[in-house]
Amino acid sequence: MTSLEIVQQYYQNFNAKNWDGMLALLHPEVRHEANQGDVRIGLEKFTEFLQQMDESYEETLTDMVFFTEPTNTRIAVEFVVNGIYKKGEEGLPEAYGQTYVLPAAAFLELKDNKISRVTTYYNLPLWIELVSKPLHD
Repeated sequence: MTSLEIVQQYYQNFNAKNWDGMLALLHPEVRHEANQGDVRIGLEKFTEFLQQMDESYEETLTDMVFFTEPTNTRIAVEFVVNGIYKKGEEGLPEAYGQTYVLPAAAFLELKDNKISRVTTYYNLPLWIELVSKPLHD
């Protein structure tokens, strides 16, 4: 598979909730730079992150656009997160099944035909605003 195909498969696995498929595409020492919080290094830390995300959020990514560069070692992707907030997390609003639609982007780097870095960006204040709205506006 090409670098682009690896990253596309990674996100297809995300949308299919195929966590094992996602993990299989990651380098053992993957560097995960989430929008907020500490950098996570390694498959074990990434697996813990996926488990927490699966408990708290139900998300599907749409409108995906992939960008590559000449060496094919870095790929950027722009997408829309369509989600349901299932379980609250410390420091975030209470969860009661709120839905949200949020633009986001990620930057990925590949090494040895594996994803070695995932950096994700989104507007956290906008997400908080979206999930803080009353049920009936």
